[in-house]
Amino acid sequence: MVTLRCGLATAMLALAIPTVADARDERLRFPIADPMATTTAEQFTGVRFFFGESRHPPVGRSWGTLSSRKTTNAFGKSDKAACDWAFLSAVKSFWERAQSEGANAVIGIKSTTTGTPFSSSTEYECRAGGVIARVYLEGTVVQIR
Repeated sequence: MVTLRCGLATAMLALAIPTVADARDERLRFPIADPMATTTAEQFTGVRFFFGESRHPPVGRSWGTLSSRKTTNAFGKSDKAACDWAFLSAVKSFWERAQSEGANAVIGIKSTTTGTPFSSSTEYECRAGGVIARVYLEGTVVQIR
């Protein structure tokens, strides 16, 4: 009888846990301007960010391309709120790297979240699921004149 109860409990638990096939993983795009207008983004002083093919002043020195892959807990948050937070975390890592190198800009920033680069001067790409949101960015750390 105990074996039957344990087997039944295990079967019920297995049915209650969602499978990978059931997991949500949506590719979303949101405006860059929204998170960059927050008080969190105000701390990124001394470094300018140029997204997509945005025009920028001439480059004096380059420290190469930097990738930033950030995820955040999306549980109980809207996709936009979770994605904006992951986006700001990725931008912060660019800012920290630029500060440590003595650079003053990151140029050509594009999303690489889906494996296929998405370059835009107005939007970024995010993958959002039921419990995790992730943003992967790539950009070049430079000194502009």
